[in-house]
Amino acid sequence: MLDKTYQPQEAEERLYRAWEESGAFRAGAGKAGEGAPTYSIVIPPPNVTGSLHMGHALNNTLQDVLIRFERMRGKDVLWQPGTDHAGIATQMVVERQMAAEGANVTRHDMGREAFVERVWQWKGESGGTIINQLRRLGASCDWSRERFTMDEGLSKAVLKVFVELYRDGLIYKDKRLVNWDPKLLTAISDLEVVQKETKGSLWHFRYPVEGEEGTFITVATTRPETMLGDTAVAVNPEDERYKHLIGKNVVLPLVGRLIPIVGDEHADPEQGSGAVKITPAHDFNDFEVGRRHDLPMINIFDQHAKLNENVPEKYQGLDRFEARKRIVADLDELGLLEKIDDHTLQVPYGDRSDVVIEPWLTDQWYVDAATLAKPAVEAVEQGKTRFVPKNWEKTYFEWMRNIQPWCISRQLWWGHQIPAWYGPDGEIFVAYDEAEAASLAKAHYGKETELTRDPDVLDTWFSSGLWAFSTLGWPDKTPELERYYTTSVLVTGFDIIFFWVARMIMMGLHFMKEVPFRDVYIHALVRDEKGQKMSKSKGNVIDPLSLVDEYGADALRFTLAAMAAQGRDIKLATSRVEGYRNFGTKLWNAARFCEMNECVRQEGFDPGTVKHTLNRWIVGEAEQTARKVTEELEGYRFNEAAGALYRFVWNVFCDWYVEFSKPLLNGDDDVAKAETRATAAWVLDQILKLLHPFMPFLTEELWQRTGETGAPRASMLIVADWPALEGLTDEAAQSEMDWVIRLITDIRSVRAEMNVPAGAKIPLLISGANETSLARLERHKDIITRLARLESAEVLDGPAPKGSVQIVFDEAAILLPLAGVMDLAAEMDRLKKEIDKLAKDIKQIDQKLANEKFVSKAPEHVVEEQRERREDALVKQAKLSDALRKIAETK
Repeated sequence: MLDKTYQPQEAEERLYRAWEESGAFRAGAGKAGEGAPTYSIVIPPPNVTGSLHMGHALNNTLQDVLIRFERMRGKDVLWQPGTDHAGIATQMVVERQMAAEGANVTRHDMGREAFVERVWQWKGESGGTIINQLRRLGASCDWSRERFTMDEGLSKAVLKVFVELYRDGLIYKDKRLVNWDPKLLTAISDLEVVQKETKGSLWHFRYPVEGEEGTFITVATTRPETMLGDTAVAVNPEDERYKHLIGKNVVLPLVGRLIPIVGDEHADPEQGSGAVKITPAHDFNDFEVGRRHDLPMINIFDQHAKLNENVPEKYQGLDRFEARKRIVADLDELGLLEKIDDHTLQVPYGDRSDVVIEPWLTDQWYVDAATLAKPAVEAVEQGKTRFVPKNWEKTYFEWMRNIQPWCISRQLWWGHQIPAWYGPDGEIFVAYDEAEAASLAKAHYGKETELTRDPDVLDTWFSSGLWAFSTLGWPDKTPELERYYTTSVLVTGFDIIFFWVARMIMMGLHFMKEVPFRDVYIHALVRDEKGQKMSKSKGNVIDPLSLVDEYGADALRFTLAAMAAQGRDIKLATSRVEGYRNFGTKLWNAARFCEMNECVRQEGFDPGTVKHTLNRWIVGEAEQTARKVTEELEGYRFNEAAGALYRFVWNVFCDWYVEFSKPLLNGDDDVAKAETRATAAWVLDQILKLLHPFMPFLTEELWQRTGETGAPRASMLIVADWPALEGLTDEAAQSEMDWVIRLITDIRSVRAEMNVPAGAKIPLLISGANETSLARLERHKDIITRLARLESAEVLDGPAPKGSVQIVFDEAAILLPLAGVMDLAAEMDRLKKEIDKLAKDIKQIDQKLANEKFVSKAPEHVVEEQRERREDALVKQAKLSDALRKIAETK
């Protein structure tokens, strides 16, 4: 017997363990035979330091929906799991742990080898947190194949790729600007830079023109300290104010160095004074200007962002922000500070260190991304890989066609150490190991020479860029690589299209000669219920595991899938999760209803042979829902698939079919009763199958428990056949039951809109109905009167009673005499007051939205909230106005 309520806390761990122990998650499990088509997904590897956040919950829910769907369709499915070693994050975790132990021992005290060993120890003890959390969500990955970006096999792949790209001239060392973190002392990627809106200043300085007494060019800057590294002033070559100065010099204040005035389109005549200072070593745009004009690149900071020996002695050793104050004061004293404007700007911070990032000129390793990008662009142009939604292709193309060299080195200890050794003169030897490097050096120098290994490690995006094939065993030619590459789809967020998706395509094409995935599904962000991005600083972060604890994993999963509309962010409210928990409860109660009414599975039951109109209708609805869900999942329209399921389960099956079936299940017609029992059990099975990818725990529990009264289940639901239903739709039955449902629904709507007391039973009169409608009314009169709470349902004989509300229903008119049931005049007054109040609300909202200051200055979610309130008020106003009109027509 089913319990009165479903207890997810008790069921989820038990069911997950049963799935895993049965081998259901393994590639080739279920009905997949030797010749079965493959379906494979590689998980975007979460950081080994990470814990489950809402983005992970969405991403992995959508992947699991696809995986369970295709597994049930009989495909040989592989969902390849693993984690990323997360260089900076992991190193920071271990260093903080060491600091907390109070031993005052740093990694530098320990030495590299001992520290890396300590990190591996931490990984073994604590690095599996997020994997266990994904299990709680129900993720059905093939955990027997779990990989880690620093596993021996993946490290072997990284080594081969680096050496081959270097020998092909596609990896090289260069001095370029990077995002430098002066606290962590390493270069970081753009993705690890957080732009914070900051109220600052815009300082305007006058630079004297050489040889022209009293002539100045005014430049503006938000970083006065960098002026000590200026090597030019740029003006637009079409700017009439400055054309005559191009080719002349200015005297750099405080330094005395002559720097040229150059003509460059980087200078915008409409911005500021139209002249800009150029500091190639400390600004990314200036770096490009410097290269165009062959300007010196003077680095004025050390690795801690303190001023170095390349500035006047009085500023050497100062922190950059202290230097800023001194320089502004000194320029002011010289009369060269023209003015200071308040200025709001975006300041780059390191996402882990939370210090201001400095563009810094330094030697790093780079990949020639432009060369690798060309075939990757062509692959998407030719449709070998497609983006869903398609509009993300534009973003991909924009990035790829303007791609810059990819900085792949990091000044860390945890990671893949760069396989490069240096001779005493700086000559570089890239090799698979030290012995090969020594051999190369001997050939170069003509003798054995002492070499020093590069201490840097590779950016974690370098190893994750190989993920689609390294996890399958490459560079070895494994059966898995042969079978599952190219993978079917990559499910990921838009923020890493460039950092990961594009690089995987580049690497896959270069080393495998084939794209790594056929489709890239880009999902949106999960925001809070007001549409704001979740952040700890705002205090609006929703913990997915807390929702799992309270409502169960299925409720959270279904919520995320139901809201995952393509191209639209998810506004997540706890109430939505609670609502979908109630949806699960509704299904559980329907299953209990079936059990109590002996709706037992019948071996060999053929839904195509049912005779009763009600049963022909419901099996047709099941067929149409199965087709709809299948089509929507194939098109990555998760919300549409979930919506179709919700409507079928809640409305069609639980509400209408269960209610309609009660007279048959409780009647004296044994044939109809047996058919309805078998049909209800069959439909419940189809629901469990269709709903399983979204709500795996609840459906598996029902699948196993509803098998107790009939024949034992042959297998678990996770490996059951996906419903492929055909030929079950009976148009006559569909039309008839649709007529009954619409009639009951329309009557209920009138009752609700006109505030008819719930317990009041009212008569129904029908006029102008054709023979088909009258026959339907007669056949289903008992159901209609019971579910619409009617006193009677008869054909109108004579004039309509006074005080009757009329509903136009197909060719007929439905009359509901309400005069004796309620005070129609009082109801009209109530409706008028409600309509007037809504009109005032709409007017106030319109005034707000017409106010340009409000629209431009209020947070986006506040403006959107006003628009939504207006839309809701308009809908409600229209309904009340319609109700008022109907009452007015009764007079």
